[in-house]
Amino acid sequence: MESMNYYRLNDKFILRGWDEFPYAVVDTQDNKPQFLDKRKFNALTLCNGLVDLSLPFISEHDRKIIREFEKIGIVEPCAKGQKLNADQEYKKFPIHYIPRVLWSITGKCNFRCKHCYLSGAEDKYGELSHDTVMNIIQQIADCGIMEVALTGGEPLVRDDFFEIVDALLARNIKIPQIYSNAYLIDEKFLAALKARNTHPNIILSYDGKGWHDWLRGVEGAEAAIERAVPLCRDYGFDVWVEMCIHRLNRNSIRDSVNFIASLGAQKMRIAGIMEAGDWNKNKADNSLTSQEILDAVLDYIPQYYADNMPIDIDLASSFTATPEKPDEFQVPSFRKDLTPERNICECARNILYISPEGRVLPCVPMSGTKVEQMMPFIQDIGLMECINHTAWFQIVSTKIKDFFAVHDECKSCEWQKNCWGGCRAEALRVEPDNYLAKSPSMCCFLLNNWAQKIIDKVKQVRPDVKVA
Repeated sequence: MESMNYYRLNDKFILRGWDEFPYAVVDTQDNKPQFLDKRKFNALTLCNGLVDLSLPFISEHDRKIIREFEKIGIVEPCAKGQKLNADQEYKKFPIHYIPRVLWSITGKCNFRCKHCYLSGAEDKYGELSHDTVMNIIQQIADCGIMEVALTGGEPLVRDDFFEIVDALLARNIKIPQIYSNAYLIDEKFLAALKARNTHPNIILSYDGKGWHDWLRGVEGAEAAIERAVPLCRDYGFDVWVEMCIHRLNRNSIRDSVNFIASLGAQKMRIAGIMEAGDWNKNKADNSLTSQEILDAVLDYIPQYYADNMPIDIDLASSFTATPEKPDEFQVPSFRKDLTPERNICECARNILYISPEGRVLPCVPMSGTKVEQMMPFIQDIGLMECINHTAWFQIVSTKIKDFFAVHDECKSCEWQKNCWGGCRAEALRVEPDNYLAKSPSMCCFLLNNWAQKIIDKVKQVRPDVKVA
């Protein structure tokens, strides 16, 4: 058997653990943890540059595990005494594992969007002080959370925006996304991001060619998109665009997608407007029903293929496709043989939302609901206690089985094994006191067999394309 001497973790890997996942090795390039059993983890801890792995008390089984880690690049041979970097050493956090935070660093905004959850133009939620924000950043690091996406309001209106960025990066917290309305994006902003060697996806809102200014309440909003998207592209930043459709702009989908693609954006997501926040004050019966949104999806699919798949597309989570894989598509809302133990909302379980006033929430759309009032403030009890807080954790850990336990009539539904309950924020708009209420869009999608309608529509125009 080949002899072994000293090994260490590759520099890009760190050892971490959380309450339910005590043993993990994390690739810091993408922050993806590989959760391990105790035996494999113990073998990995021998790769610290100090243990001679050829010594007889090291079992052959452990040596075999280490060789497997070597094959996939997690460990590498090293000289005796070549210790791990301080950040690579094992750290265990006494909380539930949270991959990412989505943080509204301000509730203020320079637009007057008719559908804002946070009523940003009215400064309903305000923003936390600089010192409080800096303290929360340290708490995020102390909780072992490795990614923070920044949103608002409009995050760029904060004077200390880059101080926030620098504080996150100084703690090795990546910034995967920055959400913006594009108005304040310029060369100076993009150059400052690039100088910090951070390349978040820039996620912009765009609500239809000829309609964007109307929904955003500011003249020049569409012109800002037309300027910002190619500018981001020129600086090497990927741009994702989100479009809200309503009764007035639903016929602009094709022109809007082609326009955004021509500017150089990589992805576009199109969805209906949830009846929340300012939209309830301004909607004037312009909301689309679930049926109408799915009709719009069905209408656009042939146009998407006729236009040679100009961009990665997500149509109301009912049809997704990418020109990188032209021979396949997905119907994300339709899921097969779901286990009852699955979380009813994986997004809420994996992405912790921090509101402008410092509350921990399951998601942004729950702003303004009764759930919001149940949730704790970080500045009152600390982030770690918020994550372990009964009300928050009980909601984000709700299982599919919990949903069916209160809906006896659903147990006999032919679509039961395909139903994951649907959006909880939407359910709360229907029954404000019932987190486990039915989602009208989920029922509409399944009971009317929209998955098959979408598949059939794709097959009409691209017979050889397969469902992934």
